[in-house]
Amino acid sequence: MKFPRSKLITKIVVFAFVVYAGISLISLRGRIEATADDVYHTRRAVAEQEIINAQLEHDIENHDSSEVRADLARSNLGLELPHTFEIGDVADVDDLDDD
Repeated sequence: MKFPRSKLITKIVVFAFVVYAGISLISLRGRIEATADDVYHTRRAVAEQEIINAQLEHDIENHDSSEVRADLARSNLGLELPHTFEIGDVADVDDLDDD
């Protein structure tokens, strides 16, 4: 004996499964794109840190060099060689009055 309602129920179940699978795939695609974006930013940060590390390794290896010492004195202490001066950007001055 055939059950005519079973065909309808089967179709409804299959349709519900297809809808669920489609929604799951769309959600999964969004998560994959977000993860790929995170991977890109992480790789970029790693590349920037590798450049910084290479510069620091160079400074450590050449710590006795007069050039490295002069660069450190200029960057960390603000010192300059005698008879030299630093030209600054006047647009950075905060206390200019437009009166």
